[in-house]
Amino acid sequence: MTQNSPSLLERSSRLWRLDEPPPPDNSSEGPVALLRSMSMLALQHRVKLILCMAIGIGLAAFYAHSLPRIYTATASLLLEPRRSGLASGQDGQSLDLNRADSELQIIRSERLLTAVFDSLDLEHSPELGPQPPRMLDLAVGDVKQILNGGAGDRNGLETGKTARSSVQGATGDTAAPAADARQAAFQNFARRIDARRVGQSYVIEISYESTDPALAARVANAAVSGYILQAVGFKSEMAQAGTEVLQWRLDALAAQVDAATEAMKNGKLPAIPTPDADARIIGAALPPLGPSAPRPTLITALGGVLGLLAGCSAIALNLALNRRVHGAKELARDTGIACLGVLPDLDSRSGFARRGSFSRSATIVVNQPGNLYAVAVRDLRTSIEIACASIRNERGMVVAVAGWEADNGVSTLCLSLAQFASRSGRHVTLFNAEPSDADRGEKGPDILATPSLADALVADMRPEQVVFGNGRGDGDGIAMLPIHSANALTNLYVDFRDRRAARIVEAARARGDVLLGLPAVSGSTDALALASHADAVVIVASAGQTTIEQVNDTLQQLRRSGANVIGTVINRARV
Repeated sequence: MTQNSPSLLERSSRLWRLDEPPPPDNSSEGPVALLRSMSMLALQHRVKLILCMAIGIGLAAFYAHSLPRIYTATASLLLEPRRSGLASGQDGQSLDLNRADSELQIIRSERLLTAVFDSLDLEHSPELGPQPPRMLDLAVGDVKQILNGGAGDRNGLETGKTARSSVQGATGDTAAPAADARQAAFQNFARRIDARRVGQSYVIEISYESTDPALAARVANAAVSGYILQAVGFKSEMAQAGTEVLQWRLDALAAQVDAATEAMKNGKLPAIPTPDADARIIGAALPPLGPSAPRPTLITALGGVLGLLAGCSAIALNLALNRRVHGAKELARDTGIACLGVLPDLDSRSGFARRGSFSRSATIVVNQPGNLYAVAVRDLRTSIEIACASIRNERGMVVAVAGWEADNGVSTLCLSLAQFASRSGRHVTLFNAEPSDADRGEKGPDILATPSLADALVADMRPEQVVFGNGRGDGDGIAMLPIHSANALTNLYVDFRDRRAARIVEAARARGDVLLGLPAVSGSTDALALASHADAVVIVASAGQTTIEQVNDTLQQLRRSGANVIGTVINRARV
């Protein structure tokens, strides 16, 4: 019983897995990590953000300078206690907050505004009449018309019918357009004038906005004079209706009324004191020296901020929707496996065939010490050696290179790795899905001079009967064997998971290292069958072409087939 009973360590291991590594430290996560990621992302896309900000500043500056300059003139008056006694001149009702608000509404009333509007003849003012459409309004109208499509045409027909019916119903009525124009001008005038209290005091400021600074001062002063006229005129009417009124009182009120009327017509302040107006003018409206609106600096700064936000939103949206491979860190984070290397994208001027075909120019790359691609391949070879240190033995190692799409540069990468391994003193055998120029015969590009792995399997050849290419030209002494045959029926019937394929690969392993340049995973299952014979598999992803989902699909399919995937490689990256 004591021998079969579990020990204390075994009982505790059922609750806590002692062989598992400790959980990762998540102290780096949180707001600080988010800010760090955002900073790195902004630094990575700094050119796009600066360009978006410059475009926003340029558009905002153009918009700000295209707007008309608005000038604001302000006149102020101080409310005083009402004088109830006509003859004695004694003070009557005192001021309070309710009366101040009432006087403010009197200034904003349509009666007072209409008197000022008519006295200055603002009905025929160009800035209050219909304005020509701006370029921005025309652009917005065109966009709306395009978005509405056919609905806009139907609305246009209905509008035309309504217009024709209105014209037919209003024959001979020429006063309606004039009344509409006057009403529109008055509404524009009422929107431009403003009256407000200064804090909780009894001072009222009346301001008017206009594109003409002189007109702005005239209207503000006319509004103050209109308020004085209304107050004095009311007292004059009350005095004329009274029974105990002195003639000198009537003369004084009449003089104040005439002065206020003349001042309102000329857009000025009364020329004589108006003590009976219950208000004292403390500030006249002067033509402003500079425009109050628009504010080009503020609009330009706002445009820059909006441009920056638009750039950040576009980058975030692109990262969310565009799942293509761009960087090693993002690929490692999204796939969960290490990225072993990043190979630069070199054009024909670098002596490199970009399309990954097996050409002689591919071998020239490894002969150039300063070539970026050669340095990247050297680093990739070292990374693969480090990742496979635990599985390497004296017989050699089988490394397979696979990709999702057909044109991913697997063949050229395998040839470059074979070149580095061969020149370091190792014997290398290269099985590649795309045959080299040396393996092609003189009869044509579709006829192979040497049999392929598929031909060897269909012909039931023994490993010692398989003839490898001697690597003339491209291979530089590397033993090379194509995977697929020139005969389509042979490729259809071959089974690369057969034990005979494993024996051929093992025979090549006995002589040294083996590289398998697998066909595209998306094209057939040949890549999965051959990957099962490899000790390690590396997935190649083309920068800006292969998506994260395709890399994950390749990884899952390879793992389901029993392959040991050790990492990924980014090919054709912009450096």
